Amino acid sequence: MDADDTWTSLRRECRDLEPGAQLVTPVSGRPFEIERTDDDRIVVRFGDSGETRPLWREQFVVFLEQLDEGDVSIDHLQPGVEPYASVVTLADEYAADDDRIRYDPAGVGGESPFLVPAADAREPPERVHDDAMLLAVLLEHLEGDEPSTLDTDSLTDLYVLASDVQHGADRLRRSARDPLLERLGPDQELHGRYGTVRRTTRQRRQPMDAETIFAALDERGIPREWVTGVDRDKLDVVLAVTDLEEGEVYDVEEDVYVQKTGVDEDEKYSRLQGIADRIDDLEGAEGEELRAELDAIEDRLEEALSAG
Repeated sequence: MDADDTWTSLRRECRDLEPGAQLVTPVSGRPFEIERTDDDRIVVRFGDSGETRPLWREQFVVFLEQLDEGDVSIDHLQPGVEPYASVVTLADEYAADDDRIRYDPAGVGGESPFLVPAADAREPPERVHDDAMLLAVLLEHLEGDEPSTLDTDSLTDLYVLASDVQHGADRLRRSARDPLLERLGPDQELHGRYGTVRRTTRQRRQPMDAETIFAALDERGIPREWVTGVDRDKLDVVLAVTDLEEGEVYDVEEDVYVQKTGVDEDEKYSRLQGIADRIDDLEGAEGEELRAELDAIEDRLEEALSAG
């Protein structure tokens, strides 16, 4: 492809990326977004540092000349070249696999293994925030207080969103644990706006190796039979290689539950964009009403905290 055509294709594909979409560098995995495209450069911003950097047209030409001579090994890319390589794979007739970037006449513009859709590019705190917002909107519009009265689609969405909020919030909680432990001394409590935390210690016991345990028992005249028993892992091996039936050695109970098997992140992101757009469009009395409602929620929280 002619260099001018490739440059035009690159600029078009960069402009057509959905808001919030990111690219990642092939080796170091640094995420970056396209800030803007100009006649002689594509400006990117790295998510891990906030650094803004221009990718110059003439440097793209140099990289494309390398591709004209043959495939480019991803492992040999220098850090300064990595963002150029990621952006090039957006263009028509260029593609990448696990090892190499190459010229590909059958390539499709806008498709790249280094492209992260907006729905997947959000950081964990953003995901928790967004899922909680979707759940709040769903709860606001559900008719009936009992889940059993909901239609099947709403009940399914309620289960999925509640599950996502639970798991996302738990991951976020664990990420806050270590920094808090660094700030908590023995018998110390830390008070936040919404609650209090303190350092708690609990022990988890793991048996030593059998030789050490048996030596300690023998020293005190304790029969080894008192601590020996059935090894479940070994029992499972026996079940797998013999005609012994599971029901002969296990009491089996069936537990029926609902399992979340899929989440449509694109649909959630699209819904969030719609909510954000509506909030931005609110003006006058309707906007004031929403802000008053948010203030009322905050007031109720304050009252509940002060009462506690």
